[in-house]
Amino acid sequence: MFQLWGKIIRENRIVRDTVICDCTEDTRTHKIFHCLEKICVEFDLQNPIWLDSNIREFKKGKKAKFYQDSFIESIDFDYLEIQVLEE
Repeated sequence: MFQLWGKIIRENRIVRDTVICDCTEDTRTHKIFHCLEKICVEFDLQNPIWLDSNIREFKKGKKAKFYQDSFIESIDFDYLEIQVLEE
């Protein structure tokens, strides 16, 4: 089972968080995108844009932080962080 933890961070505090599970037979990449989409729906956010820095960070440590530059609309928090809990 694949689990992705999504957290909205403001002033170094978790404002909201959720864990999304994916038990499909899709590829790891598809599972990440699918879970991120569900996290954004739950938090009422648009899907962030994956920048090169997000991709490098995610490959390095199984987590990524999406700041204002990853969103087209203005956000009222510091960043959205996703982290793989279980694969």
